[in-house]
Amino acid sequence: MRNIPISPEIIKRILATIGIPDAGSSSIREIVYLVNKIEEETGIGFVRMEMGVPGLQAPAIGVEAEIAALKKGVASVYPDIMGIPELKNETSRFIKLFLDINISPEGCIPTVGSMMGGMVSFLVANRNDRTKEGTLFLDPGFPVQKQQVKMLGHEYQSFDIYNFRGEKLRDKLESYLKTGKISSLLFSNPNNPTWICLTDEELRIIGELCTKYDVIVIEDLAYFGMDFRKDYSKPGLPPFQPSVAHYTDMYVLLISSSKVFSYAGQRIGMMAISDKLFNRSFPDLLRYYSTDKFGHSAVFGALYGLSAGVAHSVQFGLSALLKSVNDGKYKYREDLMEYGEKAKIMKDMFISSGFNIVYDRDMDEPLADGFYFTISYPGMTGTQLLGELLYYGISAITLNITGSTRLEGLRACVSQVRRDQMETLEYRLKKFNQDHPVVKN
Repeated sequence: MRNIPISPEIIKRILATIGIPDAGSSSIREIVYLVNKIEEETGIGFVRMEMGVPGLQAPAIGVEAEIAALKKGVASVYPDIMGIPELKNETSRFIKLFLDINISPEGCIPTVGSMMGGMVSFLVANRNDRTKEGTLFLDPGFPVQKQQVKMLGHEYQSFDIYNFRGEKLRDKLESYLKTGKISSLLFSNPNNPTWICLTDEELRIIGELCTKYDVIVIEDLAYFGMDFRKDYSKPGLPPFQPSVAHYTDMYVLLISSSKVFSYAGQRIGMMAISDKLFNRSFPDLLRYYSTDKFGHSAVFGALYGLSAGVAHSVQFGLSALLKSVNDGKYKYREDLMEYGEKAKIMKDMFISSGFNIVYDRDMDEPLADGFYFTISYPGMTGTQLLGELLYYGISAITLNITGSTRLEGLRACVSQVRRDQMETLEYRLKKFNQDHPVVKN
């Protein structure tokens, strides 16, 4: 504790050495790299809130299924790029039991994490109509998804949804869609980084308008069932995880295993394409692929061009996990509640030390406690705040890289902060507050 704050000269030198001009505008992975270097040089362990890495052990169900598959020899055999039948069937079943949506197993495709699912979706959805230009992002959002469309040379537009909740969303959204230039729309629910959760009314608006303007919806469910205000974890029983799939038949669901099953290291997610979209023909796809069918182009065109398939053994692992959840044996929510409990503790610590919660409400109710929350400090921009917190051994990312209009804020992730670090976090926040007194009007 005596070494806090860290000498500014040390951090400035490390920034210069690794070629990062400004921590505040750095990507998530750049912040990870920077903090690793600071820890190595100073020997000071950070309270790390910059990256959404699961803080729980992967369930033994999946690990044991992978080991069993490897012992059977799957390591030497290419998997079917469509996915092993067990995984496709259990994914289709999972979607029915927990979202109350019907998607055929054929349209349930394993990808190397949801990031690859997003890339595949962009490669097809943004090339199905030569008169359209690209993606509309409902911000704030995951910065890498914008990086993906930039890499592909696609155009994109975005707006911060926080000030356009409820019925106000309709006119704002339609102002973009009616231009005829939007081919796909992407959002996360619960939202990364704000943790707001879209309501059924808002999902209906999105679905209806995207149907009206023939826009494909990409719904990122990376934090499936993690709005802990409701229990979405009982198979086949309401309430079900809210989804735009109830209000349009032109959608792709990205279902990640990284957070909900703490399976991030195995890099597997599921891309679930609605039956209508999977079988729909888009003549303009023939510019890039051998067929005009969306599903065939997604799998045997885009996905095949990226990978020869998801690791064989990992598919057996996720299949076993989904089957256990579908059968009601593994109650994943009981493990995940740890994130909500830690968020509550950490938010109180920040508020007690003069910080504010940036995105603090979800329509007419307080924001849920979950995987992320957002913070600001009076008199500082997000870039300034991150730069100052690094001296106190605390890391996060700025909201400005997520498309947020709240440039004074940071996103904090609770997952890597251990229970035994809470005292350290509290001390460092109080020290920060003492060194940066808040001027009250």
